[in-house]
Amino acid sequence: MVSIHNPRIKYVRRLANSRFREREKKFLVEGIRFVEEALDSGWPVEMLIYTGKSVENPRAKKLLTTAAARNALLLEVAEDVFGKLADTTTPQGIIAVAAQRGYSLADLEPINYPALLVLVDGVQDPGNLGAIVRSADAAGAGGVVLLKGTADLYNPKTLRATMGSIFHLPIIQGAEADDIISYLNRRGIKTVAGVPRAKEVLFAVDLQVPCALAVGGEAAGLSAEMLEHVDELARIPMPGRAESLNVAISVSIMLYETLRQRGVS
Repeated sequence: MVSIHNPRIKYVRRLANSRFREREKKFLVEGIRFVEEALDSGWPVEMLIYTGKSVENPRAKKLLTTAAARNALLLEVAEDVFGKLADTTTPQGIIAVAAQRGYSLADLEPINYPALLVLVDGVQDPGNLGAIVRSADAAGAGGVVLLKGTADLYNPKTLRATMGSIFHLPIIQGAEADDIISYLNRRGIKTVAGVPRAKEVLFAVDLQVPCALAVGGEAAGLSAEMLEHVDELARIPMPGRAESLNVAISVSIMLYETLRQRGVS
């Protein structure tokens, strides 16, 4: 059983820092279901840290067997040591160290026609970002592009909010607006931006063609650079008295209006 002073444990603790995560291209996956999701998806898991108590759960014990078969390093730690590594309030005694996947625009090539992508420009709340990824996954989107200035995909709160969807579709982090605009133009993918005060209603926009649905940050909205290059602005009708919708909910409405128009059932 390793102690808090073990070099590998010190390394895992440092992965709580976003700059260190970015430098090392690693992140932490915490909890039985979340680690199951990673392993079932074939994600590169390099290390599994667990407590003796956790493997009393048959699902957790199976995770160790699966991880070992894939040559992942297994480290057992005491409960107090694990508590210093965990980010959750009631930890389950399982944490995996996983590699970040460096997706590129080439990974967004649509498997099914027409294309459906989600562009996120400046969303700051980790929970909102995670929920957007989860909705994109549920709707069968071909990928999610996070422009520079958007929240960290590998923030523990973002990861939890994805509910495992991070393992199911390509997500590009820190993209430059010029690069993504050029990519969309070359492939004839229409960009539809959700804007609260747009003249056109979302339901009147043709979403049956290849399209990328773009949303901006909770306060500032889409950047001027993105707004300059989008093909259509659309608003979601709000006949009630609420001033705005949560950005993650807005994305979900846009995605499912797209599926409705395309006859997906």
